[in-house]
Amino acid sequence: MRLLSHQAPNIPPRIFRSPMKPIRYSIVPSQPAAHLYEITVTVADPDPAGQRFMLPVWIPGSYMVREFARNIVTLRAFNEAGRKVRVEKTDKHTWRAAPVKGALTLRYEVYAWDLSVRAAHLDDTTGFFNGTSVFLSPLGHEDAPCVVDIQKPVGAAYRNWRVATALPEARGTKRYGFGEYRAQNYDDLIDHPVTLGEFELATFKAHGVPHDIVIAGRVVGLDMARLSADLKRICEAQIALFEPKSKKAPVDRYVFMTQAVADGYGGLEHRASTALICNRGDLPVQGRDALTEGYRTYLGLCSHEYFHTWNVKRIKPAVFAPYDLNAENYTSLLWLFEGFTSYYDDLILVRSGLISPDDYLGMLGKVIGGVQRGSGRLKQTVAESSFDAWVKYYRQDENAPNAIVSYYTKGSLVALAFDLTIRAQTGNRKSLDDVMRLLWQRFGRDFYRGKPVGVEESEIEAIFAEATGAQLGELFAEAVHGTRDLPLDALFEPFGVTLAPDLDKNGKPSLGARVRGGADCTLTAVHDGSAAQKAGLSAGDVLIALDGLRVTGSNLDALLSRYLPGAKVEIHAFRRDELRAAQVKLDGPEATRYKLTISDRRPAARKARERWLAS
Repeated sequence: MRLLSHQAPNIPPRIFRSPMKPIRYSIVPSQPAAHLYEITVTVADPDPAGQRFMLPVWIPGSYMVREFARNIVTLRAFNEAGRKVRVEKTDKHTWRAAPVKGALTLRYEVYAWDLSVRAAHLDDTTGFFNGTSVFLSPLGHEDAPCVVDIQKPVGAAYRNWRVATALPEARGTKRYGFGEYRAQNYDDLIDHPVTLGEFELATFKAHGVPHDIVIAGRVVGLDMARLSADLKRICEAQIALFEPKSKKAPVDRYVFMTQAVADGYGGLEHRASTALICNRGDLPVQGRDALTEGYRTYLGLCSHEYFHTWNVKRIKPAVFAPYDLNAENYTSLLWLFEGFTSYYDDLILVRSGLISPDDYLGMLGKVIGGVQRGSGRLKQTVAESSFDAWVKYYRQDENAPNAIVSYYTKGSLVALAFDLTIRAQTGNRKSLDDVMRLLWQRFGRDFYRGKPVGVEESEIEAIFAEATGAQLGELFAEAVHGTRDLPLDALFEPFGVTLAPDLDKNGKPSLGARVRGGADCTLTAVHDGSAAQKAGLSAGDVLIALDGLRVTGSNLDALLSRYLPGAKVEIHAFRRDELRAAQVKLDGPEATRYKLTISDRRPAARKARERWLAS
């Protein structure tokens, strides 16, 4: 049992008898129309000095303090006779109940109107929650087993509602049914999100392990058979990557739960499940076999979150073993845990045969273009980006492209650079796969079976060397701790791939700014050294005319296409309520993506390329 950060260091933690008595929770969608859950938590043996309860301020996997306690509407405490017990709030997310004899119960309401993968949501069509948003932790009892009674809302409208979660059912509860579920401890409890309502359901087995697919939200003609077949290929490829001999998955059961909406995208990993949100139009349709870009993106999202089952849910930075849910947990390794996962998510699609090598190279070129477009890559390292995730990456403003680099996208290119370098130095005898397997064997495989051990930041470079025998010190210095552009063109050469900017064929000039489309043409970001910046334009300016012609978010490109790079134009714009005129000398075409071409088909290059894309 660890000392929580807000506990006074001169107060020794209470020693409990073993085994500890279970913490019992109940949660019911009490008022779906008002978006309210009612939750109770009962502690059989509360602290005699006054039991304290805490709600996390962040959720693992999303590195931003979100203050979930702000959604608690009412909170009361009762003794086992049902009499009220005084309870006081001691800080923004902690409560203390007065001393009682016997069991103590807290009953409270949580407002849930956040349709995302990070928090909790409830209305009369569906419900969803993460434990970090709804389950108060009785301090001092974090290691106690937990039982949670998930109850159905009252009313005929909810008669077909079911429960989807990877939490194991307690005795008497049927799978997908309302009733009691169990968790080993509080950390286990909050690592299993729950979906409530009516949903599409399918199950497939990946190397013998059942995997459920849950789709909530209205989707016409959903092809669950195709989705099951495609996800099976992804899951089996990832299981085989980490356990090539045994093909043993790290879970006994896994759940993909997706909320389909009109416009949304995102995912959050958990130890035996993932919560996803996507555009309903991205899901596969019966009778249409084409792999649309939207469906490919959704499969990449599923691949990303599933890879986290190993990389970050079991292979963790040392500071995450265990998490401190009271405050930020700083690490400089998110480039490895998120960036490497971002590298493997699409690579697994080509390795499993869902996309072609040419498709994969096209997707990779788009990532390279996105990284190259922001000058922040020349100012912030991926290690610094990882450390500053709490205050920079998750709190981006209009200057973000000029100030920061993404440990996701740049991190994926760092992974690519390591993979290609290791393969080139070892003649394809070793690869980044060997690094991931060593990390898995040493830190991940037994993470939940004994004392959890995380990866120390100081040992990463030695692990790479041990796993591969490659000389990678210079690459660590430049790719992880430096800001120079990665030498990708040279790294691609042994694999017969050529890298070049994919410029606009018509030579269309640019302002060097990002624009929000629609009736208004609003600049959302202005790049360093761009034509727009040199002319004094700024993010937030609303362009209204270019050389006397009205500008909108949808016609700007068409207007610019009539000019040559270097042409001078007059732009009128509003900044707040003030009209401004700017003389702009247009930049040349922007390289928003790079083109990767298979240029060498000789046997050695072809073999190296095939080993890379099919390992």
